[in-house]
Amino acid sequence: MNEPAPSIDADPNGHSPREQSGHPRAGEVMSGAEMVVEVMAQEGVDTIFGYSGGAILPTYDAIFRYNERERTDASHDPMQLVVPANEQGAGFMAAGYARSTGDVGVFLVTSGPGATNTVTPIRDCMADSVPVVLITGQVARAAMGTDAFQEAPIVNIMGNCAKHVFLVTRPERLEETIRTAFEVARSGRPGPVVVDLPKDVQNWVGEYKGSGLLGIRGYRQRMESLRQTPLAEGKARQFFDMLEQSRRPLLYVGGGAIHGEGSEALSAFAHEYGIPSVSTVMGLGAIDSTEDLHLHMLGMHGTAYANYAVEDCDFIIAVGSRFDDRVAAKAELFAPNAENIAHIDIDAAEIGKVKQVTWSHIGEAGSTLRQLLDYGRDSGFGADYTSWGQHCQELRERHPMNFKPDGEFIQPQAVMRSLNRLTGGNAIVSTGVGQHQMWAAQYLDFRRPRLWMTSGSMGTMGFGLPAAIGAQFANPDELVIDIDGDGSLRMNLGEMETVTTYGLPVKILLLNNAGDGMVRQWQKLYFGDRFSGSDKSLHRKNFIKAAEADGFEFARNVSDPAEMEDTLAAFIGFDGPAFLEVNVDPDASVYPMVGPGMGYKQMVTGEYIPAREIPEIGRHGRVGPSESF
Repeated sequence: MNEPAPSIDADPNGHSPREQSGHPRAGEVMSGAEMVVEVMAQEGVDTIFGYSGGAILPTYDAIFRYNERERTDASHDPMQLVVPANEQGAGFMAAGYARSTGDVGVFLVTSGPGATNTVTPIRDCMADSVPVVLITGQVARAAMGTDAFQEAPIVNIMGNCAKHVFLVTRPERLEETIRTAFEVARSGRPGPVVVDLPKDVQNWVGEYKGSGLLGIRGYRQRMESLRQTPLAEGKARQFFDMLEQSRRPLLYVGGGAIHGEGSEALSAFAHEYGIPSVSTVMGLGAIDSTEDLHLHMLGMHGTAYANYAVEDCDFIIAVGSRFDDRVAAKAELFAPNAENIAHIDIDAAEIGKVKQVTWSHIGEAGSTLRQLLDYGRDSGFGADYTSWGQHCQELRERHPMNFKPDGEFIQPQAVMRSLNRLTGGNAIVSTGVGQHQMWAAQYLDFRRPRLWMTSGSMGTMGFGLPAAIGAQFANPDELVIDIDGDGSLRMNLGEMETVTTYGLPVKILLLNNAGDGMVRQWQKLYFGDRFSGSDKSLHRKNFIKAAEADGFEFARNVSDPAEMEDTLAAFIGFDGPAFLEVNVDPDASVYPMVGPGMGYKQMVTGEYIPAREIPEIGRHGRVGPSESF
C-alpha cells in the first residue's frame, strides 16, 4: 500500500515544483500513466519488457507517446519496448538485463493472468537477489474485490514472493511510489519490487512534481546504517587474529560478492595473502576462474578439488554466501576441520541461519573487504600460506575434472570444454536448469562478474533463453550464449521468435539428451532405474524445423563427435541469431555429486574423476522424505 510521505509541494521560498525538483516537466499536468513513464526515464530505464492488455493499456500508450515526443528531441533516447511470447518470458528478460548489468530490470504486464504469469520470475529474482521492478495493471479501484474481468489479488499473491509490493490507491502519490520501487529494488540486498497499478489511477490527471519518495518507515535508516557503519578496529583485529592462527584459510564466495560490487576487493584480498578460493554457482565470476588459486565451484556438483579443499581448510571466510543446501546439505558436516568461520553479508538474517559462525560483519562485500585490506596493511599483517596453496594445486592435479573420452556419442562435457576454448571465458552465458546447467558451471571459465546467469536458488526450467535475450538487449556488442536442455528450452520455446523478431545475435546451444537428464540421473541412483515421466525420446519436437520456422538462418544439428568442434566454431562465429542442437550421450551423468544429506567425504566422483576414497552408494536405495532433489 502507499505509505505517507512528507509533502514536497511546500516550499518556504515560494518556488514552484519545477524550481524545486529541477525536472523540466515539473509542474505540468499529465496522466498517471505519463507520470509512470517520466519517472522511469528519470531512473535511466532504456528498455522495458512486457505484454499488453486492457488494464495496462494507458501506460503502454504513454510509452508510445513518450517515444514519439522524444524522437523530436535529440537529447533523449526513446525507451525500447520489447514484446515477448508470454509474461514469464518478460520477467526473465528483465532479470537477464539486471543480472548482466547490475541495473534494475523493468517489466510491464496487464492484470489477472498477465500478472500471475510473472509470479515465477518474481520469486526467482527474490531467491537470487536480482533487482527488478514489475508494474502490473489492475482493475479500477471501484471494481477491486468484485471478481471483475481479469482481476487477481496481486498484493496477496506477490506478498510472499517479492521484496516489497505496492498497491497504488492514492494517485497523488503515484510518482513517489514508482521512484521508491526503484530505490528498494536496488538498495541493500537487491530484489524484486512489484507495483500494482489500477487502471483508473493510470487515467487520473494531476500535476507532475518531478521528485519525491515515499516515507518508508525504518528502511532508509537501515540502508544508511549499512552504508555508513565502518568496520570497527577491534572487529578487524579479531578477524586478523583468526587469520593469523590459521594455516589453511579458504575464501567461500557467493553471489553477494557480485551484488555488493566486491569482485575487485575480493581478488585483491586473495592476492594480498595468497588465499585459495571456491565459488558457489551464483558466485562464479566474482574471482577470475582462471586464477591459479581459484578452485572453481564447490557443493553438490562442485569440482572434487574444491570440495576436498573445504574438507581440509581450518578457516572459512564466507563472502556473500549463505551456506545453502546445495553447498552444506548437512551443515554439521560442512568444513569439519574449520576452527573458525567468518561471514560477511549484507543481510543480517543470513548470519547463523544455517551454520554457526565465530565472526561476522553486516555490510556490503566490497566496502567490508576494502576495510579489511586497509587494516591488514596498516597493521603490517603478514602470513605465508604457500604450502596450503601448493596443497590446493595438488588437489587440482590429483582430482581433475574428466569424462568419458570416446564412444559413438558426443559427450556434453566435451562440448563445454570446446566452447570454453572458443570464448576464453569472456562470453555472457545463461542456462536452463538441469545437467547442462551443471556441466556449464563446471567446465566454463568466467573472467569477470556478470558473465554467468543461471536460476540458482529456484532452479527454474525455461530461464535460459529469455535471460539471454534480456542480457543481449543490455549488452548489444557482447557474445551472449544460451546453453539449454531439451526439457528447459521447451518451457519458453516461444521466445525463439523473439530473438529473430528483434534481430538479436543470441546463440542458442541445445544439448539434447532426449529427456530430463538430471531427473533420470537421480532415478538411476535412488529409484531403481524407474524412469517415471523423464523420458522424452517419444516426443516429436524437431528443434531444427522449429528454429527455421522462427527465422534462424543458422540452424544445425550435430551428432558425430568428429564434426562437433568445427560445427561449434561455425555456430559461435555466425553473424546473427544462431541455433545449434547437439545430440549428446543420453546416459552421461553429472559428477562429482554429493548425495542428499551427505557430506563431502561421501562425494561420488564417477568413473573418470579420481577420488580420495570411493564411498558406497546404494544403486537401488531410497531417498528419505525430507531429502530434496
